[in-house]
Amino acid sequence: MDKIWYCDSHAHYDQRRFREDQAQLLDAMASHDIGLIVNVGCDLPSSLQSVALSEKYDFIYAAVGSHPDDADHVDEGTLAMYRQLSEKEKVVAIGEIGLDYHYEDVPRAVQQRAFRLQLELARELNLPVIVHEREAHGDAMEILDDFPEVRGVFHCYSGSLEMARELVKRGWYLGFTGVITFKNARKAVEVAQWAPLHRLLVETDCPYMAPEPYRGQRSDSTMIPKMVEKIAALRGLPVETVAKATRENAMELFGIPRR
Repeated sequence: MDKIWYCDSHAHYDQRRFREDQAQLLDAMASHDIGLIVNVGCDLPSSLQSVALSEKYDFIYAAVGSHPDDADHVDEGTLAMYRQLSEKEKVVAIGEIGLDYHYEDVPRAVQQRAFRLQLELARELNLPVIVHEREAHGDAMEILDDFPEVRGVFHCYSGSLEMARELVKRGWYLGFTGVITFKNARKAVEVAQWAPLHRLLVETDCPYMAPEPYRGQRSDSTMIPKMVEKIAALRGLPVETVAKATRENAMELFGIPRR
């Protein structure tokens, strides 16, 4: 049987919680069968660090963009930097971008403007997007209506089955984190059982969202098999099938060449 290689489609190894052991962790990924990681920016500094990681490790690719919490810093200068960074060969997406209405530290109008500006950039550069959406389903879909050419993934998918159906119909992907392993994750389980296999991605969102039995701890990409095993069990599929599909889905979405 061929060796199983896993892909973590959404990680944040630039964050402070990895400061002391980042290199040690990443150097050991191959020994844990992790063959591909997409490190995702949340603002300009983290986007720069994501690109630096992609240049240091052959199995890491980068996304650049501003999270809705950073929306008030999205201006022409920031967009120009993202445009420049996107010329790098291993920058494969704009993200993470989107809307987050949970705390509303940043006004909704400011978030919506930043989301639109970065969608325009993705359209200009013909890059996929990584969307962060929390308690903003209606507004997110309404904005995406204005960008029918843009495709990507709703990471840490938290929407309804109906919204998932609409996204899949539009050619989007759905990303599942360790939340899929939680006992109260009924909505995520329902969507993961329904969604076409060729539209699923798995992600840690590390250092957040650790799966069971690690819930509450710092997560990292070595935990990805827990999400794959859960989805495989839900769908009655071999773990190898789900691991291969989610890896190949990420490679297709992000235009990552086979090695």
